[in-house]
Amino acid sequence: MDCPENLFYTKDHEWVTGESGTVTVGVTAYAIEQLGDIVHVDLPDVGEEFHEGDSFGTIESTKTVSDLYMPGEAKVIEVNKLVANNPEEIQESPYDKGWLIKIQLSEPAKNLINSANYESYIQED
Repeated sequence: MDCPENLFYTKDHEWVTGESGTVTVGVTAYAIEQLGDIVHVDLPDVGEEFHEGDSFGTIESTKTVSDLYMPGEAKVIEVNKLVANNPEEIQESPYDKGWLIKIQLSEPAKNLINSANYESYIQED
């Protein structure tokens, strides 16, 4: 499974570019594989604030609709309009063009794991 080592991960299958400050959030390749063909993504507005664990949107596939979860206390500072209009970009490039939102964490995220621990987690799943 493709789990870039320079990213952090949540057990809800989001990836994050760092643990504090301004970070980018996306959905892991593993989650996309489980979902199947992505047909729609619902993302928050810039300026919205969330608590860690809050649902900040949904991702819809031909199989199901799944919530997307905020990795920490944060304010949305940018939304990827490319994936909002072309959700297939998430599948084609989950760790590059397929990012979802950029956020400003108000404090370091607490429950992130590194790539090795995420790979172990999904093997148990």
